[in-house]
Amino acid sequence: MKDLLLINASVLTEEGMIEKGYIYIKDGKIAETGLASPLPQYQAEVIELPEDSTIVPGFIDVHIHGAGGADAMDATTEALSTMASILPEEGTTSFLATTITQGQKAIIKGLENAADYISHHNKPGKAEMLGIHLEGPFINESRKGAQPEEHIIEPDIELFAKMQEASGNNIKLVTLAPEKENGNELIAYLAGNGVIASVGHSDATYGQMAEAVKAGATHVTHLFNGMRGMHHRDPGVAGAALLFDELKIEMIADGIHVVPEMLDLSIRAKGTDGVILITDSMRAKCLKNGIYDLGGQEVSVADGKALLADGTLAGSILKMKDSLKNMMEFTGISLEEAVKLASENPARQLKVFDRKGSIASGKDADLVILDRNHEVAMAFCRGVFSYTR
Repeated sequence: MKDLLLINASVLTEEGMIEKGYIYIKDGKIAETGLASPLPQYQAEVIELPEDSTIVPGFIDVHIHGAGGADAMDATTEALSTMASILPEEGTTSFLATTITQGQKAIIKGLENAADYISHHNKPGKAEMLGIHLEGPFINESRKGAQPEEHIIEPDIELFAKMQEASGNNIKLVTLAPEKENGNELIAYLAGNGVIASVGHSDATYGQMAEAVKAGATHVTHLFNGMRGMHHRDPGVAGAALLFDELKIEMIADGIHVVPEMLDLSIRAKGTDGVILITDSMRAKCLKNGIYDLGGQEVSVADGKALLADGTLAGSILKMKDSLKNMMEFTGISLEEAVKLASENPARQLKVFDRKGSIASGKDADLVILDRNHEVAMAFCRGVFSYTR
């Protein structure tokens, strides 16, 4: 692994933006940042960047099913490797591989494959798989969205423990419906074992959400999608998500899953500390329009939408870089604030902010170079060159 010196671009550090700065990368880590004039002398390969470009911390996608024709539920090394290889193109340098509601055997197979991938194939130069997001099967049929109903089951601590064992203890986040029998018991178990309990695909009332927060829920899966919406006599899951400071919210900022005005409302309610950008993308991302599979269901992709036969939205084909640009356009936040939603906030939620989520000495050199139009020009994953446009 060679040492690198990136120079001339603006650098978005924890302390703020450095105009015409530099980053010195040693052994895959950020060793030093500062002003490029005068330039420190290092034994390193120098990469001179355009002055109108900006170096930002790599994005972290905590909710992604697939990309480039691959899906986490394919349960193969090749599928996860494909995802990890293609994600730096959109600025994503780490992610949680996300499952979908399926039969127990299929989920266990996917979890075992993920455990093997993390142990043996999680190499620098590709997006790092930080763990698994278990979406379902402990959800509510009435808010299933594109989750296959026939495999939905009641929350079950014993079954979850079996799944966590199969995953090599790599399940970091679980989406479930707290109003189901044993829902809050599972939430308390997750919280007590260092796993993020997220409310999603849920028909919970505001009162039931209050109980879930009390039990230890700290996250809400793709806000407004697959949940009881806001009503003036019951704020529901969505209203509770905006009102409880304990809850961080995921948002699919493609303008399709959630209209721009509701994205704006969410930022105003939660501030830039409370929102995490996700893609919830499926295997069709980065591919042409056509017919694809999601959890054994046929999904039609056209005009930027992924739909089941009945018109239900089935994940997205959103890229993280576009998510940032959309949030800036729809809500008026700055690039620095948008990057916080995609990098710092997920890193803090996953408790990996000591090594991810910002540009600071000692952290992994997960870096994205954006051009003047905020398109990804280049990416580095743990100090290794991963993508150039």
